[in-house]
Amino acid sequence: MSRRRGMALVGMLGLVGALAAVIPATAGESTAGQPATGPQWTACPKDVVVPPTVQLPVQCAKVPVPLDYRDPDGTQIEIMVSRIASTNPEKRRGVLMFNPGGPGGTGLDQPAFLVSKGLPTGVTDAYDLIGMDTRGVGHSTPVSCGFTADDAYWANIPPYAPDDAAVTRQAGIAKDVAERCAAADTDGRLRHLSTANMARDLDRIRVALGERKASFYGASYGSALGAAYASMFPGSTDRVVLDSIVGDTHLDRAGLRRFALGMEQTFPDFATWVAKRHESYGLGRTPQQVRRTYLTIAERLDETPAADGVTGALFRQITFGSLYNEIQYPNLARIWQTYLTPGEAPRAKAAAAPNPQDNALTVFLAVTCNDVEWPEDVDTYRRAVAQDRERFPLFGAASANITPCAFWTHDPAGPPVAVHDKGPRNVLILQNRHDPVTPLAGGKLLREKFEKRSRLVTVDGSGHGVYVLGGNACALNVTTAYLVDGTMPAGDRTCRRG
Repeated sequence: MSRRRGMALVGMLGLVGALAAVIPATAGESTAGQPATGPQWTACPKDVVVPPTVQLPVQCAKVPVPLDYRDPDGTQIEIMVSRIASTNPEKRRGVLMFNPGGPGGTGLDQPAFLVSKGLPTGVTDAYDLIGMDTRGVGHSTPVSCGFTADDAYWANIPPYAPDDAAVTRQAGIAKDVAERCAAADTDGRLRHLSTANMARDLDRIRVALGERKASFYGASYGSALGAAYASMFPGSTDRVVLDSIVGDTHLDRAGLRRFALGMEQTFPDFATWVAKRHESYGLGRTPQQVRRTYLTIAERLDETPAADGVTGALFRQITFGSLYNEIQYPNLARIWQTYLTPGEAPRAKAAAAPNPQDNALTVFLAVTCNDVEWPEDVDTYRRAVAQDRERFPLFGAASANITPCAFWTHDPAGPPVAVHDKGPRNVLILQNRHDPVTPLAGGKLLREKFEKRSRLVTVDGSGHGVYVLGGNACALNVTTAYLVDGTMPAGDRTCRRG
């Protein structure tokens, strides 16, 4: 899930027969048959946001790629990319491609967004910054399951299940969602949304840009996409930075369940912050009291939703999303105050249709469900929810709950991309010690899988996202030195706060 879109709470995380053939997701795939002409750069669509502080021009173009890489000369789709070109030809090294997370997050605006937040000029001199909407997203042949604003399914993380009956109810909703997505997929695009295909698209973009190699920065799910790209095309990747780590090249059930671990590890940072401000917010004088306040509000809303329709599940989801960044703590404290006393929450206005997150949620489901096999037996999820409700009381019964992947129409086209540990030492891994959605465990897992190809920078910080947005001086300096000068740490690093 994208850090910037965390508060949106949507579009973050074998039933009709196997495909006739599979594409091996292996290192060194051929780029034969790819387009020889370069992109035609024009003005970007009006919804591509360029902050007024960004003085560098932003252009967009479309790159054709195969819908189905088993049939490279068949149906083509278009990937829209954006570019902030280097203005220093003497220092230009190449291109730096970006992915902000998701899967399903738009990335056309990410270069300009990061420039507005202080991306160092050394990086903007060294690279053309390339953003993109990955396949199925936004301006890149978008897909839709037809979700509306009042649908029972509203987030890429399942709702918290306070009891076994809630898992059964969610299974019915998840099955309906999977069937609706299948019915809406009249042009057969959903089955071709996968991390492996998105990695193949990245290499098509590299070739279309006329580059022998490409550098890459990916955050959150972007770390999985970058890990896949570096594994499938080790000879085509230059400098790779992976930030806030899913743990592999895909989000599977184990990765989704780690969200609960991440919340348990990150929640004390908010609890400590708000306890120091008890006189202002009245939520508890100690972190332990704040934790009890959270559980009390959530359990009461499980029993009786607030006047505005907020349930215990949604309250937990809002809290989880607000832990992405410490700047959200004051607003989260206000939200808690709203629901601290029964019956005082204001009544919300009726929701409008369609759901503005329909596209993002559709892509999230398609990629997540297509990348790897998910258990189909509801009892498997019931047991997991019961287990994680005890292990991780804050959020475990949400991240272990059943998703539409249990009922997805399409089987994976092949096994998930395996991390390829043979290749250049060019993967820099960044990870906060406390991260609600991608905990440190994921960073350690990916570091082990890449072995000598990687270095891990562990930051003594809290939240989702390290480079530029995280505010840690050490991590900023280490990453910038790598991107600009190629200086990879000699060993794994730990960056203290500040």
